[in-house]
Amino acid sequence: MIADIGCGPGQIARYLADHGAQAMGIDLSPEMVKLAQRLSPDIPFRQGDMLALDLGVNSLGGIAAFYSVIHAPPEQIPQVMREFYRVLRLGGLALLAFHIGDEVVHRDEWWEKPVSLDFHFYQPETLARHLEEAGFRIEAKVERAPYVGSVEHPSQRGYILARKAA
Repeated sequence: MIADIGCGPGQIARYLADHGAQAMGIDLSPEMVKLAQRLSPDIPFRQGDMLALDLGVNSLGGIAAFYSVIHAPPEQIPQVMREFYRVLRLGGLALLAFHIGDEVVHRDEWWEKPVSLDFHFYQPETLARHLEEAGFRIEAKVERAPYVGSVEHPSQRGYILARKAA
């Protein structure tokens, strides 16, 4: 099982399932879970907190955390990485996607809806260090520029693939 942690509307879980993986999604927002379940009724989605996942020890083969750790402030990142480590089986993979930087971007409105969201940007070395301190081995780090002419935030993007080591 691969868990899409911070799944939002479930597009990563959908991609994984469409490519043959047994996938599930977890999001802090009950409304996002409802939307994901409506969009992909064949995939299990549930409400949960990446700081304390309602999953057993060694229960997952993989974690996809695409732009979800950016909602955790720096003081919570070590706990998030320890929790990812706890639920992954030995040899399991965690793939993180995040905005690169040192700033916090706050939004009071998003897509014409009132919100209160903070987006924490991280340096790849910082997240890699926290992953290693939790027991992970870094397999790969990739950085990319924002896509030109797209709707995505114009920030550098980072990706880290880490494996649960013995």
